[in-house]
Amino acid sequence: MAREVGTTAREIRELPKAHLHLHFTGSMRPATLLELADRHGVHLPEALTSGEPPKLRATDERGWFRFQRLYDIARSCLRTPEDIQRLVREAAEEDAADGSGWLEIQVDPTSYAPRLGGLIPTLEIILDAVRTASRDTGVGMAVIVAANRMKHPLDARTLARLAVRYADQGVIGFGLSNDERRGLARDFDRAFAIARDGGLLAAPHGGELAGPSSVRDCLDDLHAQRVGHGVRAAEDPYLLRRLADSGVTCEVCPASNVALGVYDKPEDVPLRTLWDAGVPMALGADDPLLFGARLAAQYEIARDSHGFSDLELAELARQSVRASRAPQEVRDRMLADIAAWAAP
Repeated sequence: MAREVGTTAREIRELPKAHLHLHFTGSMRPATLLELADRHGVHLPEALTSGEPPKLRATDERGWFRFQRLYDIARSCLRTPEDIQRLVREAAEEDAADGSGWLEIQVDPTSYAPRLGGLIPTLEIILDAVRTASRDTGVGMAVIVAANRMKHPLDARTLARLAVRYADQGVIGFGLSNDERRGLARDFDRAFAIARDGGLLAAPHGGELAGPSSVRDCLDDLHAQRVGHGVRAAEDPYLLRRLADSGVTCEVCPASNVALGVYDKPEDVPLRTLWDAGVPMALGADDPLLFGARLAAQYEIARDSHGFSDLELAELARQSVRASRAPQEVRDRMLADIAAWAAP
């Protein structure tokens, strides 16, 4: 469907939406990274100080290693509870400016635990920061605890138990991040069973750096209710039908896909293929610190590169809300506000 003839495009930042794919360190403002690095005496490579998103291409091992190295350096600048509070508050402020009324931020607390007193204190610091930021900005927030598939599956089970322990205090889901080309999804099936038994959403990464088989593995082995990325499902018509029929939402991050070299340009990201197949989507920013584009920019890609009309953008926003774990009253309010945005 093309943009409605004779209408003025509505302001995307005023479109209410939910943000379901945002990584913790990757949500940081570039200026904040520079300040924290200076405060803590961390030397940043030029790729993180130039003022422009670094040139990345993670479709080979060397490129992915460089991406991870930059991410790890940025993560090393988060050392105190105050740093965590600042990051979460600023992530909520950025989302509020982009029209997000609900944010699910993904974090592996293992990465910060050595400096913050251990896994439990780290997660409690993060959850406290989330509650404070939500209260101060008006953006509803929750946490997805994510295991790292580059680490041992026993570590994932530990994190799953930790996540379940805080299921009634702001943790709503369990994820699996890092390079899906490494390891097998089935190695983490027990961790996801622990999370599901504890009432948490299953939201592993798949179908970005690896092909359709990694999406199938998320469905078959981890019983995913959402799939982080999932765009490579577009290469398999049967898988597209399966996602559509089961209502599994793909957390699609167009700017990230291009920045990491999965697709050469925004027009190549298969948004239309997924849309036409009836696959639910929730657009996300992934790691704006490294990719240079936040939430509203993903909707702008849908509009400018794929011809999504305002009514279609509104439906994308609805799909993000429906796939979220926001409380029902929040979902109802956001859906009503989306209808008002889209009204003639």
